[in-house]
Amino acid sequence: MHQSRFEWWCLDRNKPSIDFYLSLGAEPMKDWTVYRITGKTLQNLAAASKDSSK
Repeated sequence: MHQSRFEWWCLDRNKPSIDFYLSLGAEPMKDWTVYRITGKTLQNLAAASKDSSK
């Protein structure tokens, strides 16, 4: 089996884990930011998506 990459997330404040990942040769992806939508905003987005698929 051939895999080209393995990615995961880690909190910026989790220094012991970051140090461990760096020791494995992992490279932080500084060009990426994680976004999240929850609650009413997510419901509104889902409703808008449903309406646009009609």
